[in-house]
Amino acid sequence: MFRRGTDGLEVLLGHMGGPFWARKDMGGWSVPKGEYEPDEQPLAAARREFLEELGLPAPEGELIDLGEVRQSSGKVVTAWGVEGDLDPADIVPGTFEMEWPKGSGQLREFPEIDRVAWLDVDAARAKIVAAQRPFLDRLIAAVARAQP
Repeated sequence: MFRRGTDGLEVLLGHMGGPFWARKDMGGWSVPKGEYEPDEQPLAAARREFLEELGLPAPEGELIDLGEVRQSSGKVVTAWGVEGDLDPADIVPGTFEMEWPKGSGQLREFPEIDRVAWLDVDAARAKIVAAQRPFLDRLIAAVARAQP
């Protein structure tokens, strides 16, 4: 999701939740994302994951296909941009369970995203997972092409 701020383009990113990301800021932010089933269309999954991760429906609007990237884990992320606005205070993040501390046998619940923020593209470039940086470049180029 993006919006046009007074100082230029801003993107909505979420800081990944859970103990592995708790102390990592740079490289610890991501577009809302998740996995989809073999019989599920990527765009339908993107809308579902937006709702699951943020607790709010994805905005309606003209979609910008931002393509795919492969993260260091091997996970392929497909993304779309859409112009919209929301208040990060309205976010109700989804949760996941994992054994923590590892090997303890105790399952704990963590938010999928522990905070959300609007960031200008320079700040976003510094904070987003490195493999997702091409999404920012593609979004900037698409928005620039669409300007009269």
